[in-house]
Amino acid sequence: MIIKNILAACSLAILLGACQSKPAETQQLEKPNDSVSLGTPVTVTHAEIGAMNETVEVNAVSAFLLKTYVKANATGYLQNVNAQLGKYVSKGQDLFTIKTKEAQSLGNIVTKLDTSLHFEGIIHIKAPGSGYITQLSYQAGDYVQDNEQLAVITDTKSFVFLLDLPYELKPYLPNNHNLQLRLPDSTILNGYIASALPTVDAVSQTQSYVIKVNTNKQIPENLIAKVSLIKKARPHTVFIPKPALLTDETQSQFWVMKMIDSSTAVKLPVQKGMESGNKVEILSPPLSPSDMILLTGNYGLSDTAKVFIQK
Repeated sequence: MIIKNILAACSLAILLGACQSKPAETQQLEKPNDSVSLGTPVTVTHAEIGAMNETVEVNAVSAFLLKTYVKANATGYLQNVNAQLGKYVSKGQDLFTIKTKEAQSLGNIVTKLDTSLHFEGIIHIKAPGSGYITQLSYQAGDYVQDNEQLAVITDTKSFVFLLDLPYELKPYLPNNHNLQLRLPDSTILNGYIASALPTVDAVSQTQSYVIKVNTNKQIPENLIAKVSLIKKARPHTVFIPKPALLTDETQSQFWVMKMIDSSTAVKLPVQKGMESGNKVEILSPPLSPSDMILLTGNYGLSDTAKVFIQK
């Protein structure tokens, strides 16, 4: 009898526990999700008003327009070579000494016959111009022929950049007389278009323009620099960051998601203008800096969407 009473008491306790826990589970299931009720998390940006340019990037190659060739003026042997690759030389500086082949073979004989005769047959070759030696063909002791090229000197005053411009971009040159050149090491040089070469490459249909730069920096030849040409320029226009602009698969329609209150964003069709870097020009409708435009979280939102702004 006692065992039956104990079993009945345990059964009653289990039933009471189940009845008490059921409302808690129901309450937990029915509790709303805060993030869903608030909407999609987004960040916002604002339209800006200022100057904007649309540019195209082309290449310019460094070059020395004037090169001076040092040549032998007699046939003989090089006795002294005072030239080194990359060395700067001044006009009139001794570079080579040639001993003629006649002096090499007959000089000692003539001296023995008459010591008063100083038959040396030594010829000094001087630098015809100032600049850096970029090519050296012979060394001391070599045999050279008359009028043979010994070295090449580049005239530092003739240093320029040659801009290879596609001919269809020629109409943009009047607005780009002064240019900025960006070197591979991020150095910026200021230059201007001095002249144009009167030929067009038959294959690439590009015309070369001479850009002169004002710099004391030693720049090697054949270095490629980047030049940005301005195609369009507006001193006062409205633009937004690129991620804020949305488009369809064919990129024929554009829109932004604009906040109309603290928690609602609506789809606003826009007309896109020029692009520059991370900026996109908005031609219409007019936007003001006080307008809040969705920057992130805007992709895939409906025409009227519930959102909450993340700080």
